[in-house]
Amino acid sequence: MITKIFRFILRITLVLAVLWVVLFALHKWRNSDITKPPFGYPSEKFLFAAHYLGFEPLVNLKPDVPPEIKEFKNIVYKEVDSLQLALDIYQPADMTAPRPAIVFIHGGSWNWGHRSDYLVYLIDFAKRGWVTATVSYRLRKQAQFPAAVEDVKCAIKWIKNHAAEYNIDPDNIALVGGSAGAHLAMLTAFTAGTEDFSVDCGKDTTTTAVKAIVDIYGPVDLTVDYAVSNKNVQKFLGGTYEKIPEVFTTASPQTYLSKDIPPTLILHGTIDTLVPIEQSESLFAQLQALGVVVEFYTLPGWPHAMDIAQNSNRYMQYVMTEFFKKTIPVEK
Repeated sequence: MITKIFRFILRITLVLAVLWVVLFALHKWRNSDITKPPFGYPSEKFLFAAHYLGFEPLVNLKPDVPPEIKEFKNIVYKEVDSLQLALDIYQPADMTAPRPAIVFIHGGSWNWGHRSDYLVYLIDFAKRGWVTATVSYRLRKQAQFPAAVEDVKCAIKWIKNHAAEYNIDPDNIALVGGSAGAHLAMLTAFTAGTEDFSVDCGKDTTTTAVKAIVDIYGPVDLTVDYAVSNKNVQKFLGGTYEKIPEVFTTASPQTYLSKDIPPTLILHGTIDTLVPIEQSESLFAQLQALGVVVEFYTLPGWPHAMDIAQNSNRYMQYVMTEFFKKTIPVEK
């Protein structure tokens, strides 16, 4: 009896092992073409299961900086409220002339996260020839809106004013943000050339205009149902929509849409439960109607923070690279 049970368990184990190998091979084959979105899932639960089964490895969020990349860390660009806000810069070590720069703004519901969160992007795009940078800003536990966007604006002004020191072409800068970082990046770019959110930068009149912007699953309209009921949004803005509706409007990138917005790339997963994909669909439609150059790529079956997975990150980097080749090309 014990022998029969053992044989049955062994057979089941072998069948499952063979099935796992076949599925793993099919999954690898399906994701071998980086020009196409990776295999998606019906829900986050299926994605988590795929990860634990080894189908969806995660990116290394703390990669070593290779010798061919020069790193400048902890550069203070602003002091406010007894805080020193800093940025980091990465560039190809063999640079001999100024090059376009890509500035990354981290996410985290405006309440957590660190500028090093995008290190995988910073290093990979520096390897491809661009100068990359990442900035810190005041989180909502340190200061409420509009402090964070004021900080990002000051950081862009600082980078432009110190461009020569780091071989950056100040006229060819792109902004990339994810989630809350995308929200801040859009506000920074969409209000360029205005006094909006710039008073905290002193008398610096440097424009925050950029040549391109990448919006990765960022919130665009904070006056719709999903946003006004979101506790993170309420804490960031300092109250409920019923009490301060004008602040929700002021904090919405949609408020500042115009035909002067730079070329925009939008990336969003279709099963995002934190920031609904309708936010990006609306932005895409409105920018198209304004005549703005805009590209929109959906990742079917992928949730919020999808770029933490290797397969989706690889595809997103491919799309972003092609976009930057057109908007801020590197002349080597």
